[in-house]
Parts: sequence; C-alpha cells; structure tokens
Amino acid sequence: MKIRLIQTGKTHFSFVKDGFELYEKKLGHYVNFSYAEIQVPNKDKHSQPDSIKKTEALLQLKAIKPTDFLVLLDENGKTYSSVSFANYLEKLSMQTSSIVFLIGGAFGFDESVYQRSNAKLAISAFTFSHQLVKLIFAEQLYRANTIIKGEPYHHE
Repeated sequence: MKIRLIQTGKTHFSFVKDGFELYEKKLGHYVNFSYAEIQVPNKDKHSQPDSIKKTEALLQLKAIKPTDFLVLLDENGKTYSSVSFANYLEKLSMQTSSIVFLIGGAFGFDESVYQRSNAKLAISAFTFSHQLVKLIFAEQLYRANTIIKGEPYHHE
C-alpha cells in the first residue's frame, strides 16, 4: 500500500523537521510512504480566507490522483484511538492501494476539496499548526503500523 502525506505550506521549525525525518525513515519499514509540501504563493495580507482556500485548493487537487483515497486531516473529522486508527488503516489497505492524507492551510479546506475527499480525520479536538500536525500524524502512522504488525511500540 502507498501512503502519501501532503502538507499545505512549508515547515519552518527544525525540531519538527528532525522528528518527522525520524518517523519518515521508520515508516519505510512498513509501507511505501512519501511526503510532499504544496508551496502556496505568499498570502496577501488583504486576501480573504475564502480566496486563499480557493488558491490552495487548485494546488491540492492537482497533487491528488483520481484513484487516490483522500483523507483530510480536519478538526471536524472522525477521531480514533491509536488502536482503532490502526484497524481503520488495515481495512483501508484492503480497499485501496493508495491513500493520501492532506494537511490544509491556516484557514482549512475549500469546499471543492471537501467534495473530493473520501474521509476526514481529526488528530485531536485541539487545533494545531500544520507543522505540528505533520509530526504528530507521522508518529501516529508509525504507531498504527507497529500495532498492525503486533510489535511492542504501543502499550495499553
């Protein structure tokens, strides 16, 4: 199964980059994992959030193939425990060969991206910066794969 994580915007924090690289490397032992950043044009301070979301949506939708199962990392999405997320991933792997998890920009997603999505996943009831979501999600994805394989990383 191929899993791709796409982040809207850049990562500026070095500790996030370092942590993400650690989990990215570990994930390679379990799945065909890749990561991409969508570079958005500099935001005009006077642009409206809807205008920004539409601009981002064009770039986001361009990065997704028609056959990809698209999961939006969205604060209004479904929440899972680590074990239930592992079960969800395992079921998805039997239904599709390519999953894309998409991290939105500061204002969330445009309606066109919601319409294209197959599912929404909330990392937490908290709101995090897109940079932290990248790191937190990578760790949870790694954790889910160790649970699936029955390895002793996760403790209950």
